[in-house]
Amino acid sequence: GLAYTGSGVLGSALALDKLRGKQVWIGAGIPTPAFEVLGAESDFAAIAHRRGLPLIVKPALEGSSLGMTKVERAGDLEAAYAEAARFDRCVLAERWIRGSEYTAAILGERVLPLIRVETPRAFYDYEAKYRADSTRYHCPCGLTGGREEAFARRAWEAFQALGASGWGRVDFLIDEEGAPTFIEVNTVPGMTDHSLVPMAARAAGIDFDELVLGVLATSFADAGAVAGRIPWPA
Repeated sequence: GLAYTGSGVLGSALALDKLRGKQVWIGAGIPTPAFEVLGAESDFAAIAHRRGLPLIVKPALEGSSLGMTKVERAGDLEAAYAEAARFDRCVLAERWIRGSEYTAAILGERVLPLIRVETPRAFYDYEAKYRADSTRYHCPCGLTGGREEAFARRAWEAFQALGASGWGRVDFLIDEEGAPTFIEVNTVPGMTDHSLVPMAARAAGIDFDELVLGVLATSFADAGAVAGRIPWPA
């Protein structure tokens, strides 16, 4: 057994599988959007009526927001399902959460400063992530110290609930009432010089080389001693 960075097999699988990850979160009391599993024979009109609109439709086993569609009219739900089904047979329709999007980068047993994501697009889709110049990342995120720490701890709980470990990123929304709703965990987030984990690390005073060494250190039993000096957001 060679050591490797990041989560083990179970944590990685649960984080990738949005359906089973959400089921674990629900069992653990972690807030996540209400959802339904769609199929080719689904009564799309009934689902739209039952869940309300807008909905966000996504393939269960995909990343980078591929195959995702925001549905604002009941008549568009079936087409959104067909688009998502191009990427995976399991498709989810989630309740749309109105609010702001945040991400929490995790290194070892600490959460780095939160990042608030802002895009003029309908949601943080593939275009907003990789191509658009209009996407804005705010770090510091603009929350008060106490609120940021509370949300960071909740993100840590969401990360642990899936069995994730080592390092990663937790994406969540804060709704209009100020409550967090967790979307997904990324156990292999980007590590380019403009990716979100390095951005959060810089805000914590950690340069890129030190971050890489910190990620490597998490693959060993004493990782907490290395990453433990990174404080909770203040």
